[in-house]
Amino acid sequence: MDRNTAAHTLSAQLMRGLLEVEVEGSVGAPDALFGFAERHNPKRAFLFVSKVLGRHIPARPSVMNASYDSLAAKIPADLPGPVLVIGMAETAVGLGAGVHRAYSRTRADTVYMVSTRHPTGTGLFTRFEEEHSHASAHLIHMPVEADIRDAMLNARSLVLVDDEASTGKTFINLHRALVEAGLGKLEQVVTCVLTDWSGSAVRDSIGPSTHQTSLLQGSYRFNEDVDAPLPVMPAVGTVEAGDWPLSARNDWGRLGVRQVADTLAPDLQIKAGERVLVVGTSEFVWRPFLLAERLERAGADVHFSSTSRSPIALGHAIEHALSFADNYGLGIPNFLYNVSPGQFDRVLICSETPAQAVSAQLLKALNAQVIVNEQ
Repeated sequence: MDRNTAAHTLSAQLMRGLLEVEVEGSVGAPDALFGFAERHNPKRAFLFVSKVLGRHIPARPSVMNASYDSLAAKIPADLPGPVLVIGMAETAVGLGAGVHRAYSRTRADTVYMVSTRHPTGTGLFTRFEEEHSHASAHLIHMPVEADIRDAMLNARSLVLVDDEASTGKTFINLHRALVEAGLGKLEQVVTCVLTDWSGSAVRDSIGPSTHQTSLLQGSYRFNEDVDAPLPVMPAVGTVEAGDWPLSARNDWGRLGVRQVADTLAPDLQIKAGERVLVVGTSEFVWRPFLLAERLERAGADVHFSSTSRSPIALGHAIEHALSFADNYGLGIPNFLYNVSPGQFDRVLICSETPAQAVSAQLLKALNAQVIVNEQ
């Protein structure tokens, strides 16, 4: 990454063109918040990679939590309730949960849900498209519990959380899908992202009752080389059920929650200063994060990361990549970025599917232990 500190102009030369960004405002140094990468995706070449998200770059739980608190503090405190908070699959489901946790400390009328690419076998409320994505289809399930369902359907405020907004189109698509499916009482909409490059696009589309909040705001230009070859993107866009069905009993957000308990590996012991990596899998990241947070408080040197179905090229912010079969039995590749064998004393891979569903190749490469969500 090249950086002009005076003008806050940053750029990256990618294989398919030059990406330039102008940072207009930032909570902290821009270089501490994000880096650049290149997608294996013919629809969009570039990716803004968060350094505080714990997805593509391992991050300390305390650093991640600080971003949750900072974003939640930017959400208007006087939003009319109930307040429905939605985290975007797959990258921002943990970020959304963290923002919801922080925001819900000040009020009791909030509900958290996620968009998902995993069917649960329960009813579907709506679906929408993230048009530029490697996996464009998103599902929103209908909550099963009556009080959660009532809070969702009667929500007067909507908080949409994602790691970044490039154009704002995904937020616009989701808002439209929710209203058309029956959320007719919405008065206020808040977008909540780590980095926002979308200008006033969401507010211009949805209306003046929209608030756009972020840790960094700016604009970007991508000067694409039209002669550069387009990459072949692996087929990772399925929203079908895999060989390992999900249990609604173990829900942490797909069906809506008020709060999620810290239940993974309650008796796990660590040594002071032990270098531990806790890895979430796909969308299953919030309970693994709570485990990582607990281990950090107990004195371990903890980082958090997650597997992903997002295909990203090596280079820039992506220094290392592992590829392996997904743990849902979908037959699609998954990836773990910026984690090298031997980098940590202990690697804990957390799964909502049975232990035997987790890639033996991944476990062997990292000498990892599987932690299964059994609650």
